[in-house]
Amino acid sequence: MEYFIDTEFIEKPGSIELISIGIVSNDGRELYAVSKDFNLQDAWADEWIRENVLKPIYHDFNRDKSRVFTLPSMWSVIREYGKSNKEIAAEIIDFIPSNTNPVFYGYYSAYDWVLFCWLFGRMIDLPKRFPMYCNDLKQIMLGMGVTKKDEGYPVQENEHNALADAHWNKKLYEFILSEYEKQL
Repeated sequence: MEYFIDTEFIEKPGSIELISIGIVSNDGRELYAVSKDFNLQDAWADEWIRENVLKPIYHDFNRDKSRVFTLPSMWSVIREYGKSNKEIAAEIIDFIPSNTNPVFYGYYSAYDWVLFCWLFGRMIDLPKRFPMYCNDLKQIMLGMGVTKKDEGYPVQENEHNALADAHWNKKLYEFILSEYEKQL
């Protein structure tokens, strides 16, 4: 079974920290989790991360619409809805049936895959049935000559939401398959 992944993260030289992860299976099931193990101070200090990643997460989970988006109110959302990376890893194991050999896809997925693997520890700590690689949709597109200008290329909405981007990855995969079939 195919799984389409995306992550949002904060990066600094020498480190990448998971903020959120989205996974969509080819049968339509989905998993979305926000980590509570990243350094919120560092993420907040990065204006792009604050506006494009944290603010949408805040608005998705903030039930009290009178609260303003501030660092203390973001802390509240993370404390209430965030999960430890170990909890997220356990949810992924439950999400992917044990009788399957999953195939993973991502778009520009190098960091996504590193973060995914780190949820389990080292790469050799991945569940035995998981591959040690992720298929990169951008590389597949380049190999096939597929571009964003091709008719029918899927529109990406709600960009930088890990779950929305994982759904878009699935749409892109389906588009690539349809382009491949045209070439046969």
